[in-house]
This record gives sequence, structure tokens and C-alpha cells, in this order.
Amino acid sequence: MTARANQTSADAYPLLTHKRDGVTTLTMNVPARLNGWTMEMMDALKEGFKAAATDDETRVLVLTGADPYYCAGVNLAATLRLGHPRKLHAMIVEHNQAIFDAFLDFPKPLLVAVNGPAIGASVTSATLCDGIIASDRATFSTPFAALGITPEGCSSVHFARIMGAANAERMLGQEGWKPTAGEALEAGLIQWTAPHDKLGQETHRIAQQWIDAGAERGFRGGSGRDELKAVNARESVDLADAFLSAPFIKAQFKFLWRKKKLGPATMFLAMLISRPLWSRFR
Repeated sequence: MTARANQTSADAYPLLTHKRDGVTTLTMNVPARLNGWTMEMMDALKEGFKAAATDDETRVLVLTGADPYYCAGVNLAATLRLGHPRKLHAMIVEHNQAIFDAFLDFPKPLLVAVNGPAIGASVTSATLCDGIIASDRATFSTPFAALGITPEGCSSVHFARIMGAANAERMLGQEGWKPTAGEALEAGLIQWTAPHDKLGQETHRIAQQWIDAGAERGFRGGSGRDELKAVNARESVDLADAFLSAPFIKAQFKFLWRKKKLGPATMFLAMLISRPLWSRFR
């Protein structure tokens, strides 16, 4: 297994790359932080996708995580920075839209191997791929309503198409349903499950089947790339609006304070205190 530019230390880069039989596997490799999407991780993913898109040896791209988590979603404390509200709003829109566009624009079949709990953006982005296989240790959570934010990753439209309106509402609404791998399979969120110790083997088998069949990039639920990109653009603006709302900022402060993450908590407290002033100039 090799890391970026043949790095000798796995810790030197958050994404590992492995190639075999036409299948390139990208492994999110910051298990101590549950493979959360920091700016560094999101940049690495975009770079990894770009490299695989132009690599003649890559016929299928697989995305997975280093145990025990697949991915804990976007690490807000590591991505948001204090600044002018207009600039902060624009930054959120830009980065949210860019990470999901990286999935939408990838030109080859994409297979996600969910090896453990998956949260937020890591779930919604997976549904934008051709297929999802999950370990029996996987769970899926999109707690947007509980966080006081709007759906992202095209989930406001795409979830209902792949698993029906009722299941989409269960995950995206106040119920905050967190299905296991078996429940996600039954609901239609994912297509395959595997024992945890067989996940890599089964993932490679599916990827090889796709190669043998000459599979091309597609989207589930009858969705099309251009439509999904328009949905992503709209959702990104809505999400930025929600991130700068008082209920969300207050909830983040309380959460981080309880976790004794005093530095990030103080940042959100400063945003909350100054919001009455800066919200007038957005």
C-alpha cells in the first residue's frame, strides 16, 4: 500500500492509495479523528479523485476508511474560521459544493466500502456513487435536523429516489433514524453487506465484476449528473445560511463545551455574541 507521492509514513497524508487489477482503493486514514473531513482530508479526496480520473490503470475507484469508523462527517471545528460573515458564507458554499461535485464529476464507476459508522456528508456522498457495500459493523446517520441544519449532498432529492420518501424522512427528519447495515440494505440505502473481515474481498469482487461487464459511471434512482449538480449548488447556499444561524452556532458551542474542546467552543461563542452585529451586514 502506498500513500501520496510514495510517502513512507501513513500519518504524513490522510489518504492512502492502493492499486490492484484495475481497482484503485482510497482509504481515509486518520482513525484517531474517526476519518473526519477536515480541510486537509477534503483536499486529499479531491486530489485522489482527480488523479484516479486520469489514471489509465484505474477502471473502478473504491473509497473506504481505516477502522473503526468509515467517516464521522465534516469536522466543523477544524474547517470553520472566524471572519467577515460574507466571506464565511461564501467559503461554506464553495467548499461544500466542491466536495460533492468531486463525487458527481468523477467519470468512472465509484464503489464505497463502508467499514464502520458513517455520519453526515460521508453518507450523502456515498449515495452519489454507483454502489455501496457495508460491513456488518456499519451504521448510517444523517443528523441534520438535530443539528439545526439543512440536508446536503443532494439528499433533499436523492434520498427519496433511492429508498422512498418514508425512509428518507426517517433519516433526514426529527426521528434521526440511524440504520444498521442490514436495515440500510432493506431500505435501499445500500446494495450489499458483508462480514467485516470479508469486506475488502467482497468489495474487490464487485469491482472486478463491474470491470468485466464494462460498467460505466451512473447515478442511482434515475438521477442525472447535471440535475444533481444544480441541487448541490442550491443545497450549499441553504447550508451556509443554516450554519450562520443563531440556533446552530449555539448548539455547536454547547456541544464543544461539553466535550471540553474549549478552543473551538470559544470560536462559536464569539460568533454567537457578535452575531447581532455582523448579521446585519451579510
